[in-house]
Amino acid sequence: MRHLGLTRFRNYHDLDLMLDERMVILIGPNGAGKTNIMEAVSLMAPGRGLRRAKREQLMLNGEPNKPSASTISDNWRWAISCEAVTEFGAFRAGTGEEVNQENGRRAIRLDGANASQSALAERLAISWLTPDMDSVLAGSPGERRRFLDRLVIAFDPAHAGRLSRYERGMRQRNRLLEDGAEDRWLAAVEQELAETGIAIIAARQTMGDALDHEAAMPVVGFPAARLTITGLAETWLHDMPAVDVEDRIRSAARAQRQLGEVTMPGPHNSVLEVRHSDTGQIAETSSTGEQKSLVISVILAHARLQNQRLSRPPILLLDDIVSHLDAERRLALFELTSALPGQVWFSGTDSISFAPISRQANVIHLDKGQIV
Repeated sequence: MRHLGLTRFRNYHDLDLMLDERMVILIGPNGAGKTNIMEAVSLMAPGRGLRRAKREQLMLNGEPNKPSASTISDNWRWAISCEAVTEFGAFRAGTGEEVNQENGRRAIRLDGANASQSALAERLAISWLTPDMDSVLAGSPGERRRFLDRLVIAFDPAHAGRLSRYERGMRQRNRLLEDGAEDRWLAAVEQELAETGIAIIAARQTMGDALDHEAAMPVVGFPAARLTITGLAETWLHDMPAVDVEDRIRSAARAQRQLGEVTMPGPHNSVLEVRHSDTGQIAETSSTGEQKSLVISVILAHARLQNQRLSRPPILLLDDIVSHLDAERRLALFELTSALPGQVWFSGTDSISFAPISRQANVIHLDKGQIV
C-alpha cells in the first residue's frame, strides 16, 4: 500500500499516509488511533473488518448519525481510500458510506468505478491478527469456525456468499418449524441447506488441509501446528460422494423433525481443532503463551500459502502483537515477517520494541488522531 486516506473515520477527520513498500510501524499511546488505522486497512477486505463493527460505529467520533450532505466532503459519511501496487500493477480503491445510501451496504470503488467486495478481494489480499484473537483457537466452536472462514475467504471470496445463504436458510427453516409449515416447504429449504452446506464444508476442508501441511513446517521461534476439522457431515464426506452426503443430510433433517427436534447436520456443527505438532497438546488446554504462538503460526502459514498458491502475498496487519511476546519470539517474528513479500503492518506503544526493524520500515508516530 503506497497511500492510505481517511475521511471522517473513527477519530480521524482527515488523514493522509504516504508510504513505500517497506513495513509500516504505528507507534503511539493507547487511544492514539493506531487500531483505527489498522481497521481502515482491514476494511479493504470483504466483511466488517478486524473489529466486526457496524457501519454507524465507523463515522467520526461525536458526529450525528445522519448528517446532511452539505456537511460532508463528496457526500460521504465516512470514507477510506488507498493506492496499492500488486501483481496487477498500481490501482486505486476505496470504501465508505454515502449519504444517500439506503441498501445497508458500504460502497466499494476500484479505480473510480463501482465494484463488489469480491472484486476488491481479487485485487487486494489482507489478513490480520489482533489481541482479541490470541485465544481464538481455544474459543468456542463458533469463534473457531469464524476464524477459519475468514482464512477461506482470502482464497475463495465466494465463500462469504455461501455462508450468508446458509445462515439465511437456517433462519428460514427455524421460522418454518415455529410456524408448523408443511413438509414440502421444509424439504425445499433443507435441500438448499444441504447443497450449500456441503460446499462450505468442502471449502473449509481444502483450506484446513493446506494449512495443516504448511503450519506443520518448522519455523524458528514458533511452534509447528496441526489442524483438523471434524463433524458428522465431514465424516460422511470423507467416505462418500458429495451428492450422497446431501441425501444423508436431508434424511437426517427430516428424521429429526419427525422426532420433534430442530437440529440437523451441517457446517454449523463443524469443529476446528489446532494442536501443537511436537507435543500433540490441543490449543484449548495449552498455556496462554502457547495459544498466542499457535495462532501466530497459523496466520503466518496462511500468509505463505497466499503467496505460494495465489501469487498474491497479503498485507498482514499485526495489531499490538509485539508487546505480548518475549524478546526471543519478538525477534523471530520480525525475521519471519521480513521474509514475507507482502507489506506487514505493526502497531505498539513504544519504539524500543521495534528497534531491530525500524530502519527497514515506515515509522509513524501518532497521538490523539494526529501524526506527530
